Amino acid sequence: MNLANKVAVVTGGGRGIGRGITEKLLAAGARVLVAQRQPLDECLKGNANLAWVEADLSRKEAPGEIAQAAQEVFGGADILVNNAGFMFEQSLDDMCEEDWDRMMVVNMRAPVFLAKALLPQMRRRGGGSIVNIGSIEGIGANPWHAAYCGSKAGVHGFTRALAVDLGRDGIRCNAIAPGWINSDLSNAYIDAQANPARARQDLLALHPVGRTGEPEDIGDAVVFLCADGAAFITGQIIVIDGGRTAKLPLPF
Repeated sequence: MNLANKVAVVTGGGRGIGRGITEKLLAAGARVLVAQRQPLDECLKGNANLAWVEADLSRKEAPGEIAQAAQEVFGGADILVNNAGFMFEQSLDDMCEEDWDRMMVVNMRAPVFLAKALLPQMRRRGGGSIVNIGSIEGIGANPWHAAYCGSKAGVHGFTRALAVDLGRDGIRCNAIAPGWINSDLSNAYIDAQANPARARQDLLALHPVGRTGEPEDIGDAVVFLCADGAAFITGQIIVIDGGRTAKLPLPF
């Protein structure tokens, strides 16, 4: 799929799932602006089609700053990938309003208002594609994830709403709901279990395809959704989880 002459903004695009998305967009010919707090590592630096803007998505000013950088560096954006987000585990008994608000600011407010900030550029360039990274936890839930699940269900909801509102401008909006994707953080979570080898074995058993996901799996889907071949796809939540949520659990 060819994304030549397209400019993409990817939040959190330097590591984890975001890194896989960035690399796949670059391979498809797009120019990419990574918006995150940390500078790009040495492996990403030096690519003429890649730039970085420092951004703290908890700040109200961040969307405007990212949009300004996209305009100044690449002349505007055609693609927005709202990937950045975070998670914490906390029971409702222990959660306070500040914890909840912090989750919603980064996982929900920032993506919406970054889309708003980039709308003038996308309209001027003839349309665009927004891809929001949700989660299978916007569909189901793990223990102590009330805030995270709420935020990702919200991502799925505003994805559909933006698709309805922006279709007239030639701007499509879809979401990807990843399942278990391998990363430093997910590997550390497995290693922290009492029996890491058994935990990994049990995790693999949840996946009909026999493996867990890689960041590149999500990157491939993002490229597809941003390319001309997906021109009639908007307002969709695409689950990419190796069949995990399709598999009914058995007690044996």
